[in-house]
Amino acid sequence: MINTLNQNRQNAIAFYKMAYDGNPKRAVELYVGSEYIQHNPLVGDGIEPFIEYFEKMKNEYPNKSIEFIRSVAEGELVALHTHQIWPDNQEYVTMDFFRFHDNGKIVEHWDSMQQIPEISAHSNTMY
Repeated sequence: MINTLNQNRQNAIAFYKMAYDGNPKRAVELYVGSEYIQHNPLVGDGIEPFIEYFEKMKNEYPNKSIEFIRSVAEGELVALHTHQIWPDNQEYVTMDFFRFHDNGKIVEHWDSMQQIPEISAHSNTMY
C-alpha cells in the first residue's frame, strides 16, 4: 500500500507538471484513466476539454511557472500544494486533489486557487 501511495503521489506531480508545462495530451496518455471527472468550473468535464484548456494556457501564458511545495497521499487521493507564478508576477497558491482508480490512473480532479496578496494580516507565508 505504501508503494502505491508513493507512486500515486509521484504520478500526480508528474501529470500536473507535464500538463502545466504544455504537454497535456502526453500527460493524459501516461497518467489518466478512461474517464476524467473535472470539478474546476473553468475547465470542461472530460479528457478532451482538459487537453484543450492546458493547450490554451500554454499558448496564452508560456512563461508561467509552478513549484510543488508539498504532497499528501491517502487511500485513493493525492493532494498537491503548489506555488504558481503567472505573467506580471501574479502569484497563486493552489491545492489540487486527484482521485486514482485501482489501476493507478487519475480519474477525478478538484482544486482551489487563491492569489497571494501583497499585504497580509500576519507574517506567515501561505506555504
